[in-house]
Amino acid sequence: MGGDHHHEAKKYDLAYYLKGALAGGICCSVTHGALCPVDVVKTRMQLDPAKYNSGMVGGFKKVIAEEGMGALATGLGPTAVGYFVQGWFKFGGVEFFKINMAAYFGDEKAWAYRTIIYLVAAACAEFIADIFLCPLEATRIRLVSNPSYANGLLTAFPKIIKDDGVLKGFYSGFGPILFKQVPYTMAKFAVQGWAQEVIAKATGTDMKTASDGRKTAIALGSGTVAGVAAAIISHPADTLLSKINKSPTAGGTGSIMSRLVNLAKETGLKKLCLTGLGARCIMIGTLTAGQFAIFDVTMKFTGAEKFHFHEPQKH
Repeated sequence: MGGDHHHEAKKYDLAYYLKGALAGGICCSVTHGALCPVDVVKTRMQLDPAKYNSGMVGGFKKVIAEEGMGALATGLGPTAVGYFVQGWFKFGGVEFFKINMAAYFGDEKAWAYRTIIYLVAAACAEFIADIFLCPLEATRIRLVSNPSYANGLLTAFPKIIKDDGVLKGFYSGFGPILFKQVPYTMAKFAVQGWAQEVIAKATGTDMKTASDGRKTAIALGSGTVAGVAAAIISHPADTLLSKINKSPTAGGTGSIMSRLVNLAKETGLKKLCLTGLGARCIMIGTLTAGQFAIFDVTMKFTGAEKFHFHEPQKH
């Protein structure tokens, strides 16, 4: 019953998962690092919509005019480090959970349940990744919203511990990060898997034998679709996350959940879902397309053959 996937689980050993984790770290670090200026402007638009009210391009102009080009790289250190760590656990974790669940179910069930496998693998991997990302994301938002707080990751980290303690300083946003990242990652991997299948079928491509160029093109196309879907799903939580990290009293002084509810009421559903959504769709669409393409290229470079679900009757 286990068929191919049992053999494949043996083929996918620790070395494969480490290559997957490395490729994930590189693809997330490079893409998030490159989009750091967009993220700086997006975070400012979410935190101070009255001042940054002229869209993305206007936001760029305002930041450069007031603070110079250097301001666009605010938080680049924690961004690059944070997303390398997160990408390591996220992509490495998705490969690990996906392959082992596929082996457990065997060929036919794994193919039938592939969307559920994507969703569960992504949720498990993201939860683990967020434990490591959360302190770095809290530091980045602190630096972007208050550039004079510290001059980088290494000085900000101990200062936050001294001022607020580890839990309050670094993990105030853990609930919101899970609330944003877990649905985002589940959508990202499940939609990318679905879009890849649709594109491959429409173009008559077999992912096992396709050329590298064809695979990269499919990764870019399916990644863009997945990114836009994931951006729309997780946008309200992204806006709340920026707001709750803005100050220790944002949304009141109660528990994190009560502060989130207060902030959501203050902001209103329409604003939560739509403020800055266009910019975020462009950003996450580009980002996700880049991630899946860089992931595939890096895996190829390390000599690893990427796991794909396949229809049992075709083999």
